[in-house]
Amino acid sequence: MSLFASATDAAYALVRPIVQVTDGEAAHNLTLNALQPLPRARRALTSPALATEFAGLHFPNPVGLAPGFDKDARVAHAMPHFGFGFVEVGTLTPLPQDGNPRPRLFRLVEDRAVINRMGFNNGGQAKAADRIACLRRYGLPVPLGINIGANKDSADRIADYAKGTEAMAPLADYLTVNISSPNTPGLRALQDKGALEALLDGVAAAQPVDSPKPVFLKVAPDLEPADIDDIVGVALDKGLAAVIVSNTTIVRPALTSRHAAEAGGLSGAPLADLALQRVKDFRAASGGRLPLVAAGGIASPEQAWGRIRAGAGLVQIYSAMVYEGPGLAARIASGLERLAIRDGFARVGDAVGTGGSG
Repeated sequence: MSLFASATDAAYALVRPIVQVTDGEAAHNLTLNALQPLPRARRALTSPALATEFAGLHFPNPVGLAPGFDKDARVAHAMPHFGFGFVEVGTLTPLPQDGNPRPRLFRLVEDRAVINRMGFNNGGQAKAADRIACLRRYGLPVPLGINIGANKDSADRIADYAKGTEAMAPLADYLTVNISSPNTPGLRALQDKGALEALLDGVAAAQPVDSPKPVFLKVAPDLEPADIDDIVGVALDKGLAAVIVSNTTIVRPALTSRHAAEAGGLSGAPLADLALQRVKDFRAASGGRLPLVAAGGIASPEQAWGRIRAGAGLVQIYSAMVYEGPGLAARIASGLERLAIRDGFARVGDAVGTGGSG
């Protein structure tokens, strides 16, 4: 684990009690403001055991920052300092939008969870593109994913994804098509087979002709077996590079926080078992032919290892940092190397889909 990540964890431990009683969105914005002046990271946390080839890209380590943390690509330049092996920004929509009314982000401290109904609030793809273009000129030591979505009031959401592809693919190492947020009415309907086929055709047609980028699809965990089979079939037919499993859930397990009844997507610890099961389901449905990225409720090396053994080539974290501190990515990456050695694997990537739950 890097000295930088260790130092920030120690500092976070001092302010955690204050942060966790502060309005969630206000605390998040303060965090971004604090990170933005940090110098650009020049190196990544890596080792021969951690380095991973996935979707035709080289990842220094398999632990990534999930989208939602850095919606407008304000701090991507700094996140490798904390041990991240890749960074995904967004969700970005063609036009700026304010998102849903506040309050819209709730910390469920007793449950180590978060509920959000942000609604794709972001400054739009044009402003983010300027920041990312600047970042590209100076370089980033890890792959950068750009997560795209549709505007809430769009008359043609498939066209919005095509616009997002045209604008953002030239700047991305990979592009994520997010059709799984529960906070934009009707968006999850794009997971239906016919709509998904049309959507992915639109995205493919908008790709740069000379350098098309790998496309990842982010899905919801709230799926039936037939839904999973349809998504896998379309993903394989359309040549998707990967599926990210999964976004937040609208299901409510037993929760103790006073915010438990808030509307929105639930993330954090209560999502862990469901998200793990969905990785197993997608692995089984695809016969291991479809590369997977695991997200949802990952808060320890052991949980990340469980997702990898279940079939994920990469993992992403976000909500757990609220409770575990900013050095979590570095701790997970270092822990994955230790667990791989313990279980007889020379490389973490060699364990993908080998079974077990961590």
